[in-house]
Amino acid sequence: MDSSIVMVNTISEPNDEMEFESHETAYTFYKEYAKSVGFGTAKLSSRRSRSSKEFIDAKFSCIRYGNKQQSDDAINPRPSPKIGCKASLHVKRRQDGKWYVYSFVKEHNHELLPAQAHFFRSHRNSDPLSNDVRMRRRKNSTAGGKLFSAYQNVDCLENFMNRQQDKGRSLVLEPGNAQLLLELFMHMQEENPKFFYAVDLNEEHRLRNVFWVDSKGLEDFCYFSDVVSFDTTYFTSKYKIPLVLFIGVNHHMQPTLLGCALIADESVFTFAWLLQTWFIAMGERAPQVILTDQNDALKAAVAAVFPGTRHCFCLWHVLEKIPKQLEFLSTWHDSFMEKFNKCIYQSWTEDQFEKRWWKLVDRFKLRDIKWVQSLYDDRASWVPTFMRDISFAGLSTSSRSESLNSFFDKYVQVDTSLSEFIEQYQLILEDRHEEEAKANFDAWHETPELKSPSPFEKQLLLVYTHEIYQKFQFEVLGASACHLKKENDGVITTYDVKDFENNQNYMVEWNTSNSDICCSCHLFEYKGYLCRHAIVVLQMSGVFSIPPKYILKRWTNAALSKYPISEKLEEVQSKVRRFNDLCRRAIILGEEGSLSQESYYMALGALSEALKQCVNFNNSVENAALATHVDCNVEEEYQSTTTSNDKFSDPKMKTGKKAARTGVAGRSLGSVENIEGNKRKVPQLGAVSGSNDGFQQMEPNDLRSHNAMQMQFHSMVPATMFHNVSSPFHTATSTHLHDNHLPP
Repeated sequence: MDSSIVMVNTISEPNDEMEFESHETAYTFYKEYAKSVGFGTAKLSSRRSRSSKEFIDAKFSCIRYGNKQQSDDAINPRPSPKIGCKASLHVKRRQDGKWYVYSFVKEHNHELLPAQAHFFRSHRNSDPLSNDVRMRRRKNSTAGGKLFSAYQNVDCLENFMNRQQDKGRSLVLEPGNAQLLLELFMHMQEENPKFFYAVDLNEEHRLRNVFWVDSKGLEDFCYFSDVVSFDTTYFTSKYKIPLVLFIGVNHHMQPTLLGCALIADESVFTFAWLLQTWFIAMGERAPQVILTDQNDALKAAVAAVFPGTRHCFCLWHVLEKIPKQLEFLSTWHDSFMEKFNKCIYQSWTEDQFEKRWWKLVDRFKLRDIKWVQSLYDDRASWVPTFMRDISFAGLSTSSRSESLNSFFDKYVQVDTSLSEFIEQYQLILEDRHEEEAKANFDAWHETPELKSPSPFEKQLLLVYTHEIYQKFQFEVLGASACHLKKENDGVITTYDVKDFENNQNYMVEWNTSNSDICCSCHLFEYKGYLCRHAIVVLQMSGVFSIPPKYILKRWTNAALSKYPISEKLEEVQSKVRRFNDLCRRAIILGEEGSLSQESYYMALGALSEALKQCVNFNNSVENAALATHVDCNVEEEYQSTTTSNDKFSDPKMKTGKKAARTGVAGRSLGSVENIEGNKRKVPQLGAVSGSNDGFQQMEPNDLRSHNAMQMQFHSMVPATMFHNVSSPFHTATSTHLHDNHLPP
């Protein structure tokens, strides 16, 4: 039992001295008592007087009172919580109308769950703020209260809970697996208190759903909340482990793990609980776009929990179902897929899609196929023609193998057990962190090579991350294999672009008045950078730089920066120079401060005080007036210490003992394992930014130096310097589980 848990019990036990105004009052009292102790209640029986017809006797019991009456051979056996518990309260009415306790049985033959009492049906409709004993208080009671109230205020969860088909189901786990899960959670939370987990219990007090996310996932969502994939592949494909994943993508086009869950079923309640729990874990921030499988329960849950989020279906989810759903077309499969792909990928307008769709449906006699009807009804959620205002950041592809989700396939196979997955979980996290650290390291040390004299290639040389730049560079080079023909002229000009590399024709619309450009290949919508067909149209239109609106901040080296990328170039460069200078000074301070525990505390105190003063200054209404004065005061010192964008010039770092210390730091910085370090631990230097504004071109030296200094600073600053004001909270607080039961 967690020693930090405090059990508050203000409800007295029923006793012989108690009196009640009515049997309903007595039952209300018994429910409050039951909630404080941790069991559900039911009205067992009542009796009226034959003469007055008034109630004279009533008996209330634990929800597990009695034994299951249903026969074992029932066609659809309903789950029953009854296990022979004797706990009950029997009250009777006196002649004066008062009710008294006739008998009270306190003992139960099962464990009590005060921390989960609010899940019992008898306690769900009570005032969520009236009784604090429904939860065991952790040290962080505010966060726990926030979590609980967030669940209570979601009407959809309450409605879904009341559905009979959503009750009683539980996770199918092997003996001891629940204990392994809890041990993993406790270990992860010991390593980082921001680790989040939550459990959902059915009415038999068995685990139904479990969710968790590590601190890195919480941080990644701050920067990359534009699109999230909710992957149920392992569950729907009947893998041994009922695993579902929340997956995002970082600025290096690498998958990020934003949460894991084990679920009991595909009911609306399960998905609603899971999405709501994930929403709470992410600081009650919803993604702009969520990608899922085409599933009616998921559609209902997403609509209820994320009403402002665009819900779309992954293309590969739709395409992989075709062989199974249209099995009778196997003979004409190739012919069907050719027509289907033309309808989906080459329909320039919605009207064109409509005509091709119904022609396809009639040709293969598919009008009566329900799945085909559902595809048409949901066309706005998966057909590229309807996706011009969305960017999927590479998470929606035409095949599973191309999807970023497939990264996890090497860890999870059909026969992977939960215990094996738990053993590999930390390995998955380490691999993800190392891969990101390596990408950051490469961005610091290497500059991409120009492969053409294209102004577009030069424009984005040090703007895009390496992975995105290479993909964009491929499109720039591919533009030479495209030939265009103007279809019509005007404010909006339409071009027919012939791509000789794949022998396909594409339609490109170019609006000269607002610099809008759209291609029927939808590369920008699905990948987030312009295609070769749009690039060749810009070239022929006399435009030699990518419009800022088509340079997404999430793909740039400034993805984690607090600087708005729509600022003027001079202002950005000025901030970068100041940032570089402060990073140099911070590294020198780190060298000196790390020599002893005493000097460490001195440096730590100085940094903390400086950080506080800077935050207060920048938030002051006098910031604009004072900025010029401060810049003038430090300009002379700044010029004397800044002699190069790539090397340190401080004399301390060149001689004797100091040089040796620098060597140690250099090895630390040169290590891939340490580069990731405390990345994004300093919110004041890299605040959250969800903007997809355009990025204006930086000078190469400024950006290279900016990247290098930022990585050096994050890898040198101790993690203990900064604290997050939001503390973790979760619904599971016990330290021991028997199979998949959660104890009190």
